[in-house]
Amino acid sequence: QVQLVESGGGLVQAGGSLRLSCTTSGFIFTLNDMAWYRQAPGKERQLVAAITTRGRTNYVESVKGRFIISRDNDKNTVYLQMNSLKAEDTAKYYCNIEARKSGWGQGTQVTVSS
Repeated sequence: QVQLVESGGGLVQAGGSLRLSCTTSGFIFTLNDMAWYRQAPGKERQLVAAITTRGRTNYVESVKGRFIISRDNDKNTVYLQMNSLKAEDTAKYYCNIEARKSGWGQGTQVTVSS
């Protein structure tokens, strides 16, 4: 059974940083591309960043140069380092197997005050 537990969110001022973590279990982490998504109130869930099994990354245009996705295959964990945060980054953040698009965890709330 796939389990995804996101943590590390919080309230931060604009320009600040946060590091999100997603610990996983129930599947072979090293064989799966992983991704971070976010959903703001009243909006659809959006792909923010993804990382392949080999560590290749891609980002939505709005976070390029500010966010960094990484993974630790020994810990079955994926991270999202978020720098230079903006008010528009406010959302609940989720991780998932990139191909899965279901079975979401509880997410972690990020609130950026301007």
